[in-house]
Parts: sequence; structure tokens; C-alpha cells
Amino acid sequence: MATNYNPAYKEGKVAAAIEKQTAKIPSDVYLWTAVACMAVSATLQIMGKRKTSLFIGQWPAPFLIMGLYNKLVKLEGTDGNNQNP
Repeated sequence: MATNYNPAYKEGKVAAAIEKQTAKIPSDVYLWTAVACMAVSATLQIMGKRKTSLFIGQWPAPFLIMGLYNKLVKLEGTDGNNQNP
């Protein structure tokens, strides 16, 4: 996959360090965490704890977005130049 890598837009040291560590987490972790949040939310809804259920029910989307970001970092590497081990 060809990318338009421009060295002038280089990733910061903090972001690169975070990406290096989060790339070690399997993508399935984010998916199963989102599914678990949905199950907990449904259970709380059945138990009549509506507010807590709605609070937990908002968590799956951010976990799935973090999983997508994690996957992109693994595929493209830091800065999109495949230099992320």
C-alpha cells in the first residue's frame, strides 16, 4: 500500500512511545472488551439499574475505536512509514 509519507509531519516522541506499547495488545482484546461492556450493560438494564446501564453502554464505541486505531498503527506503523516494530 503506497502512502504519502512526508518527513515534515513526523510523529511526536510521546505518541510514538504510546503506539509502541499499545501495538503489543492483541486487537481481539478491544473487541471482547466492547462485547463484555454490552453484556454488562444489558444485564444491568434487566436488573433495573438504568442509569448505570446507560453509562456502561457508552463504553463499547470508544473501545472499538481504540481497537481500530491499534490495528491501523500495526498495519501502517508510526507515521505511516512502517517503522513501528
